[in-house]
Amino acid sequence: MITNEHIEQFIAQAHWVGDAGLTVCSSGNISWRVGDEVLLSGTGSWVPVLPKEKVAVCRLETGEVLNGVKPSMESGFHLGILRERPDVNVVLHFQSPYATAVACMSEQPKDFNVTAEVPCHVGAEIPVIPYYRPGSKELAAAVVAAMKEHNSALLRKHGQVVCGKDFDQAFERAMFFEMACRIIILSGGRYDTLSPAEIDDLETYVLGKKTP
Repeated sequence: MITNEHIEQFIAQAHWVGDAGLTVCSSGNISWRVGDEVLLSGTGSWVPVLPKEKVAVCRLETGEVLNGVKPSMESGFHLGILRERPDVNVVLHFQSPYATAVACMSEQPKDFNVTAEVPCHVGAEIPVIPYYRPGSKELAAAVVAAMKEHNSALLRKHGQVVCGKDFDQAFERAMFFEMACRIIILSGGRYDTLSPAEIDDLETYVLGKKTP
């Protein structure tokens, strides 16, 4: 059951996202699973200064609003990801400056592995989702499908979505993805990415996924 302490923690995390410059005004939304309920930033709310009265509480399975606060228009994919991913408790979505700039490029990068942090923390494969109207069922379905086996995604002409077991992990993924997009933008398109062998080496010696 969600308590006032959970709500205060949620608000603090929302403000942390704003302090990091990942979102401005009403350009993002966040969610946190607590048992069989979910805290969501309310529709039209400003995440960087999220107040208690703009925090929605929903039932995970049905999406039923439990406290009378209408959740974000993107609650469809927040709840969908949390239903599909029992290992995930936090979903973050925002128009961070560099990820959004990359999302608006006429030619999308096919590889974001510009530094070791990307395959190690964000994911060696980051799906790029075609443009769908924000808040639409089509967008929600596409995001949920992409995030079944990925922890991060880029939404064309829109921004980024990340998820994690907790706020720290999701925030780290968002920041490293934003860093990768910053490198891509600032390089003017002249950048190298890690080779498959270099990524395999990281998975063995850094992540411990493979035996040397």
